[in-house]
Amino acid sequence: MAPRRALVLAGLLLGACTTKKPSSPEASTAAADPRYPPAEGMPGCRLYGEPRKIGQVPLELAELSGLAASTRHEGVLWAHNDSGNSFRLFALDMSGKVLATVTLTGLEPKDGPRMDLEDIGLGPCASGETRSCLYLADTGDNFERRPQVRIFRFPEPEVADASVAVETLAFTYPDRPHDAESLLVEAGTGRLAVITKERGSLGEVFALDGLAPGTVAKATHMGTLHAPGDVDYRTTSAALHPSGQRLLLRTYTRVWEVRRPGASRWEELVQGEVVEVPGPSQAQSEAITWLPGGRSFVLGSEFAGQFMYRVDCR
Repeated sequence: MAPRRALVLAGLLLGACTTKKPSSPEASTAAADPRYPPAEGMPGCRLYGEPRKIGQVPLELAELSGLAASTRHEGVLWAHNDSGNSFRLFALDMSGKVLATVTLTGLEPKDGPRMDLEDIGLGPCASGETRSCLYLADTGDNFERRPQVRIFRFPEPEVADASVAVETLAFTYPDRPHDAESLLVEAGTGRLAVITKERGSLGEVFALDGLAPGTVAKATHMGTLHAPGDVDYRTTSAALHPSGQRLLLRTYTRVWEVRRPGASRWEELVQGEVVEVPGPSQAQSEAITWLPGGRSFVLGSEFAGQFMYRVDCR
């Protein structure tokens, strides 16, 4: 080998050995991808890792439309189907295996065909209570014609096949009927809100104060959520962080997070910054929930056999 050529090869080999490599592929991605800005000075993750597959949607949930992670039963997800299905709730493990089926009762037979169940949340049954309740949103209205919609409330059941009676909490909007697929529950108070599914934004936020069985409450408009540059719209599911300072929004194509350090009420949070966070590509993305502790979230999709994903802190 000629001396000059040998020197060139030696230099290349030395450079390859001494070049500093990123600590991991994820670290390199985080540094290079400006889509996911870090959350500074807030509870929860500063940066999120990449979505990873954890299971599959079971046959029983071919129209999966909502997920809520139990804080009472470790590793349990509560899930339900969209409209046109029986009035049931399913307990899943993280892989998507059905652990229990809960039949919901307490409605008149005539009410069944009019239901359009879109999301589920978990929180205290009332402000200050330690007992947890599940809240099921019968708020779907594709043609925006329903004069009133409702939330079903019931105590979180054991993870066993059973029948549970629901309470009906009806409400109307202050302006006109809306299609809403996202339900929010405050962790400390059980205060509820919905986010509408809009063609030109990430949705209108309505607080649901004054809900009670036997009455019809009127929702209060809190504000409008927009993706940066209005590049996305039609929120299909949402989840409020236990701190109340972060809010996940799932659309058909992306995941967004509303951030407002120090926020203590809806009015403050909806004025926060909206940023994109990592999310998987799914066939019909309609479910998202925080896991207990607020440092991970899980996403589900319609259609049996579709993958379920989990996103953790980086």
